[in-house]
Amino acid sequence: MTIETDSKSNNIPSGGRKRSDAFESAGFSVSVIVPAMNEEKNLPHVLPRIPGWVSEVILVDGNSKDQTVAVARALMPDIRVIGQDRPGKGAALRAGFQAAKSEIIVMIDADGSTDPAEIPAYVGALLSGADFVKGSRFLQGGGTRDMEWYRKLGNWGFVQLVKWRFGGNFSDLCYGYAAFWRDVLPLLELDQIDGFEVETSMNIQALRSDLRVAEVASIEHARIHGTSNLRTFPDGWRVLKTIARESVTKTRNTPQKRPRQVQKPGPIIGRPLLGGHNEPE
Repeated sequence: MTIETDSKSNNIPSGGRKRSDAFESAGFSVSVIVPAMNEEKNLPHVLPRIPGWVSEVILVDGNSKDQTVAVARALMPDIRVIGQDRPGKGAALRAGFQAAKSEIIVMIDADGSTDPAEIPAYVGALLSGADFVKGSRFLQGGGTRDMEWYRKLGNWGFVQLVKWRFGGNFSDLCYGYAAFWRDVLPLLELDQIDGFEVETSMNIQALRSDLRVAEVASIEHARIHGTSNLRTFPDGWRVLKTIARESVTKTRNTPQKRPRQVQKPGPIIGRPLLGGHNEPE
């Protein structure tokens, strides 16, 4: 088995995961969920970039036919590898969320499109008071290198539809980089969501559940190797159906959450909390 360690695209270098004390003193733990199917060539560009203070990394294997699992274990001997009960990204994330043991859960992609070096921004926003943090390619400082014009147009249309139907002030909707406190999981009803529309559903449910939602600017890189499993028009139709389904679903009530005993850093400048009722009091 050969593991590629030389990054030649997207400026996403690989190498050994380096320890950092930046967040270790805050008294919390972080789980990173990485859904992967046939990503053996991409994992060397992703796993080594996960910060060393992350408590656990969970790779959810979608029945890969290549050496995805072997490469993951070679790169990160302490990685947890689990399976999923049904095919699809939604099913993979659901399995990862259920297996996670930490107070904070972060979800990233295995293809190199989401940069693990951005994880501190997501965690920092949570420590600054957010319940749920979503990445945005369309905030100042964000961007995308993997989105055709018609996908940008579709995403814009979905954002406007969500604003009209649910309120809030999202600038992005269909992006798979997010983080949240584990105690909000009961509000994210994902049992029947197996595909890429899971990201849209999570964002809308967080908004409808009256959570404090923050966006952070994120750069989406192009997939490094292989072909995306995303199908633009079929998956776009599933996103539209998800928005419609959420429109007729009974509004959820936010349960009383236990106080979180963490040492919060200063505020994330320029990253306001979003949503119809998510403004800081």
